[in-house]
Amino acid sequence: MAKKAKQEDYRSLDNQGLADKIAETELQLSRLSFSHAVNPIENPLTIRSLRREIARLKTEQTKRKAGI
Repeated sequence: MAKKAKQEDYRSLDNQGLADKIAETELQLSRLSFSHAVNPIENPLTIRSLRREIARLKTEQTKRKAGI
């Protein structure tokens, strides 16, 4: 059920908001990955969740471009 709520949240964003959210999440992922490489973070599953969130956002972006 949480997955559906996230998709609905992404659908409510406009195209610019979606692009901004993708850029913000990718920056957060890169910082977290670098931090994890230098000093292991407490919960490495957050990296996985960020990657999946980026994938969901990009999927929504692709759907919009395709007109689905």
